[in-house]
Amino acid sequence: MILVSFLAFTLFAAALTWSITRRDEKGSSDGFFLGGRSLTFPVIAGSLLLTNLSTEQMVGLNGSAYKDGLAVMAWEVVAVIALVVMALFFLPRFLRAGITTVPQFLENRFNKSTQTLTNIIFLTAYCLILIPIILYSGAMGLSQMLDLKNLTGITEPVNFLGNTVAPDTVILWGTVFLIGIMGSLYSRFGGLKSLAVLDTINGVGLLVGGFMIVYYALNRVSDGQGVLEGWSILKEARPDRLNSIGSPQTEVPFSTLFTGVALLNLFYWCTNQQIIQRTFGASSLAEGQKGVLLTGALKLLGPIYLVLPGIIAFHLFSDTGLTNDKAYGTLVREVLPPHFTGFFAAVMVGAILSSFNAALNSTSALFSIGLYHNVINPKGSEQQMVRAAKIFVVCIAIAGMIVAPLLAGQASIFEYLQKMNAIYFIPIFAVVVVGMLHSRVPAPAAFWALVLGLALIGAKYFIPGASDRVDGIFRYNFHYLGVVFAFLVIFMIGWGTIAPRSTPWKLATATPIDMTPWKNAKWAGLILIILVIAVYAAFAG
Repeated sequence: MILVSFLAFTLFAAALTWSITRRDEKGSSDGFFLGGRSLTFPVIAGSLLLTNLSTEQMVGLNGSAYKDGLAVMAWEVVAVIALVVMALFFLPRFLRAGITTVPQFLENRFNKSTQTLTNIIFLTAYCLILIPIILYSGAMGLSQMLDLKNLTGITEPVNFLGNTVAPDTVILWGTVFLIGIMGSLYSRFGGLKSLAVLDTINGVGLLVGGFMIVYYALNRVSDGQGVLEGWSILKEARPDRLNSIGSPQTEVPFSTLFTGVALLNLFYWCTNQQIIQRTFGASSLAEGQKGVLLTGALKLLGPIYLVLPGIIAFHLFSDTGLTNDKAYGTLVREVLPPHFTGFFAAVMVGAILSSFNAALNSTSALFSIGLYHNVINPKGSEQQMVRAAKIFVVCIAIAGMIVAPLLAGQASIFEYLQKMNAIYFIPIFAVVVVGMLHSRVPAPAAFWALVLGLALIGAKYFIPGASDRVDGIFRYNFHYLGVVFAFLVIFMIGWGTIAPRSTPWKLATATPIDMTPWKNAKWAGLILIILVIAVYAAFAG
């Protein structure tokens, strides 16, 4: 029954996506990377949501909630404010510039050296951090959810090239490569619009399945007495884990919401190529703003299915020695009926493929437009660019599949993701913000700010003993990120004051789409910010 429902939904989603997008043009860069700039707000919102809600969120964030409780909802709720900033400030500027990638904007604002360095940073990070984490967390989630050890019959150590390999390791590697191959095929033969439509279909299934898990899990807590009774029991038994503020020992202490956590959210939703490429394909500014703000509204529901299941898993399984990143998959397997487990596993595969494909599609855009067109073959045609991109993503996918299983053993995969992301999130975000707000900062200031930012944050993580010394001064890692960001901003503004560029930079309009803003954008943004404050106040203990 599990396999039947799994295959049925997977085939349904693939067939529906093919029927909708089979006649779309994918031979040009706009067609392949931006869906022909034809995306409307429901597709943008669905694609943004599911690109974000992959297994590093479903498995990783619920694993963090299993460890720290409701306080980790910061990654979902603070994201709403970042999406408001994206809709009102960043998106109009990106769309007006008519760009396909964030490094393209930096080339327009600064120079090719800044663009090339940013491209290299993005490509390296996606290859070594993002794609492996998507594959690893996806494999872990599916392994626990479908109980692949028993389903495959691999319950004993396997002899491989003269070495004895544990069954969990065999299943992990096999699942990683299966997901990687499936995702590569989707990305190889489809453009952004195909991925966005598939995201939207799977997004509906993900939301339905996510709420179903909460329903069945709360019923399990109450021994079948109902959801409300289960919630009452959970509140009475685990009040410390239902506090939005949390304690100083949690992964995201409340004070960090105003420093590093805020900055990481702002970069992720406003300048992260993997995410915002969906918005670059908007058919108009108004459609893009509506899509981004609708995503913000949907993110307010995130704690229900991305945090609460982890808390319930702790209540049910904490005495079994279950590790953080196995909590969500185990909960799904234990509380969902078999026919729903297969359906949700299919949705999870869709979520994995969505984030994986988004990373590959963004990687191909960064490579072909940023490196192939500018450095390797400046005279190449658009068809050559797209072909080079498709070949390159295969190489990146293979590298990601090899690195992914090596992540096994992390205490919290979501915490590891945020820590590694910070190395490049903070420098790039600082350069983009200063580039937009200060018209006299010259190109060398931006280039060296990127180098300094990478060095300052990377040194903390990779120089022995540096992390303890820095945390001793700034108390929390996220505060240190805020200090580095402020330093980089001051560094660039100071350079621009002492040795400004000869003429102020002006953002030129280079887009074919309608740039009329959505008339209700500001009011919608204000309502979302009020709701964020209300959510925190409601659960502050």
